[in-house]
Amino acid sequence: MSVTQLSRIDVMRPWLGAAEAEAVAEAIASGWIAQGPRVAEFEREFSTMMRTRHAVATSNCTTALHLALVVAGIGRGDDVVVPSLSFIATANAPSYVGARTVFADVDPDTGNVTAATISQALTPATRAVIAVDQGGQPVDLEAVRAVCDPRGIVVIEDAACGAGSTYRGRPVGAGAELAAWSFHPRKILTTGEGGMLTTSRADWAARARRLREHAMSASAAERHRYLAAPPEQYDEIGFNFRMTDLQAAVGLVQLKRLPAMVRRRRELAARYRAALADVPGLRVVTDPPWGASNFQTLWIEVGEAYALDREGLLAGLADHGISARRGIMAAHRQPAYAGRDTGDARLEVTDRLTDRTLILPLFHELTEDEQDRVIAAVREPGSR
Repeated sequence: MSVTQLSRIDVMRPWLGAAEAEAVAEAIASGWIAQGPRVAEFEREFSTMMRTRHAVATSNCTTALHLALVVAGIGRGDDVVVPSLSFIATANAPSYVGARTVFADVDPDTGNVTAATISQALTPATRAVIAVDQGGQPVDLEAVRAVCDPRGIVVIEDAACGAGSTYRGRPVGAGAELAAWSFHPRKILTTGEGGMLTTSRADWAARARRLREHAMSASAAERHRYLAAPPEQYDEIGFNFRMTDLQAAVGLVQLKRLPAMVRRRRELAARYRAALADVPGLRVVTDPPWGASNFQTLWIEVGEAYALDREGLLAGLADHGISARRGIMAAHRQPAYAGRDTGDARLEVTDRLTDRTLILPLFHELTEDEQDRVIAAVREPGSR
């Protein structure tokens, strides 16, 4: 069978439908399409579902990370420890506030930083740590905070991939002073683009709300209430990190879908694990002891005992019309971070996972027949 006769299986596809389209149409008909009442409603609903005290919608997760560092007081002369094994935005965020990025290694099973890897990367100037729920795998936040809190180091949870994952019986992010979330189409819960900052502190939330809107003393929504709006004031330099009501309208529908999406993804992940458990040289990511993943990313590690290396398996899947991806990148190996100091931290696990992991197709509407095609292509590499 030729490639052209095979229907393509995507690595990821957002679950969107008529309900989202209707919600956007209603927002357009209302006349309010910029940041307004739907954004405020989305913040309230998201905060309730994630069991956080405050939620501040942003233009994306990167701007949420930026705001988190600003409100935490991180700036020039400070070090921020982050995992190298993460999308580049995690490493970039400290640079936006003039801080120095210091890389930590990760746990081989989850791909997340641990108390031990963080401890190895700490410097005298460390004032913040960004701990990522990589691919939806919940980071062991309590263990990380046990290292950082006594030292006065703020821990920011990068929960970009975490919506729907749980940690010790609660949603990820619920135990964080600050957490940043992504609603990019690659994520389970999407608004097209968009993000959220959640925090346990009212003062940080209030400042983040001002800063995302140019640090304006009164938001556009507040000023809209008046026929002759009072003059605004700008007490500090802010940013344009706003979400629109069009995006929030989609987000409100997606929140209702989230439990079903997570259930389906966990069913598909369990099916992958059962089908690939006996394949020599393959390891499928699974839940850590302290939580349950949403399996935003289903990755496998391709070891030496497997019939092909990672690149060979990628090519073989493509021959079968299957879109897969290399695993999470290592930021310290990118040209932008060439020569950066990693302190005493050795990044051996990061290097190994970067070279050996592969992301398999997983999305809500993936059929069992499609998944069986993927499984067969992985179990019998080189067959056609």
